[in-house]
Amino acid sequence: MKRIIFIAFFSILALHVMAQKKIVQTAGRDQLGQFAPEFAALNDDVLFGEVWSRTDKLNLRDRSLVTVTSLISQGITDSSLTFHLQSAKNNGITRSEIAEIITHIAFYAGWPKAWAAFRLAKDVWAEDTPGDDARAAFQRTMIFPVGEPNTAYAQYFTGNSYLAPLSQEQVKVSNVTFEPRCRNNWHIHHATRGGGQMLIGVAGRGWYQEEGKPAREILPGTVIHIPAGVKHWHGAAVDSWFAHLAFEVPGENPSNEWLEPVSDAQYDALGQ
Repeated sequence: MKRIIFIAFFSILALHVMAQKKIVQTAGRDQLGQFAPEFAALNDDVLFGEVWSRTDKLNLRDRSLVTVTSLISQGITDSSLTFHLQSAKNNGITRSEIAEIITHIAFYAGWPKAWAAFRLAKDVWAEDTPGDDARAAFQRTMIFPVGEPNTAYAQYFTGNSYLAPLSQEQVKVSNVTFEPRCRNNWHIHHATRGGGQMLIGVAGRGWYQEEGKPAREILPGTVIHIPAGVKHWHGAAVDSWFAHLAFEVPGENPSNEWLEPVSDAQYDALGQ
């Protein structure tokens, strides 16, 4: 019993030490140490050494979010914002998240401030995205447009996707583009009669899988018929952008049921 208490005590102590690990910052002394040593000490030892280091009260990701929001709201878009954007990236804020964060800030702090912040954020997150170049290069491989970021359904996707509605008459058709590794959640198309979905591969390489069945590779020209009531997912391969046309099959009382994400383990098990 004493052994268990002893181990538990030191486990808690270890977690507490990890939570209280101080951030080491030298920018103040490096840039202002001789000119304003007191200010430099407050910057390095108090702001970062104490306030930023209180991760047991607010984690680094959230502190980055608060700091970036504060700086942009004040119109501060110099090297200090660049530093904190880089910190935000290091603390786990993704490219798509910072884009949404700055977009949200724009409505409260002002459009010009958001534009200025976006210019810096694009550079900070540039290496995360083969970016516009990769998207533009993929666009040249197909006749249908890549479209705009699929923000309306982003919560049902792992990774970044793009949506280009092509037709809303007779049959609803959209071109859906997936960045490498992007896939949608498991989902089911419901209908009391008819319904379902049809996919046609347009460019790149992707996957389609029904629950309990092996995954099927989708290449340009591949046609996938998905009856109503079938649990499934589809998305890009590990090393390829991918696009397919999605046809909404007419039916009575159609609806979509979004389910759990396709885990990395399930996805990686495909072997690609």
